[in-house]
Amino acid sequence: MHMVSARKLFAGSLLAALLCCSQWAAADADIDPVLQARVSAKIKEIQSWAAEPAIVAAVKEYNTARSPQVAAMDQAKWATTSVIDPFVRGLTKNPPAQLLKTKRGAVVSEAFLSGADGGKVAFLGKTSSWSHKGKPKHDLPMGGKTWQGDIEVDQSSGLRQLQVAVPVLDGGKPIGSLVVGLGVHQLAN
Repeated sequence: MHMVSARKLFAGSLLAALLCCSQWAAADADIDPVLQARVSAKIKEIQSWAAEPAIVAAVKEYNTARSPQVAAMDQAKWATTSVIDPFVRGLTKNPPAQLLKTKRGAVVSEAFLSGADGGKVAFLGKTSSWSHKGKPKHDLPMGGKTWQGDIEVDQSSGLRQLQVAVPVLDGGKPIGSLVVGLGVHQLAN
């Protein structure tokens, strides 16, 4: 009797693991080749945004001359900082944020520019995290690579999107990252 129960438990656990793996694989399969081609084309466009002189200059300045507010910011403080706080509003109105607004278009659901430490230099709207250091969306671009996330409902925008990230380069060296959320519905149409 004990042996039969153990086998049933094992079989049930194995089935649950297989179902979990198949759902994980299905999540990655959400991107059909046509949609992926559109994402890849958008990544090339976003790389040109990251090379804009105003973007590179803002990241260089952030990395070398942090304001006292930037130096004091952390994840906990960011979580309690209002979207109407002058510091936050300033990050939506500075030159790189204004440039991102001109590039936005219907497909872009969010965009944020980070310095080498993952802290925010500019964005279209307040992000859920102050720093994305330690996450692939920042760390891979800091290694000179692009990154593409899975399709998900974004926490800060509430839209079904996928994020892509590219490095901000200065003389070929990564100095920051530019993360852009792409609306899946808009990409598909």
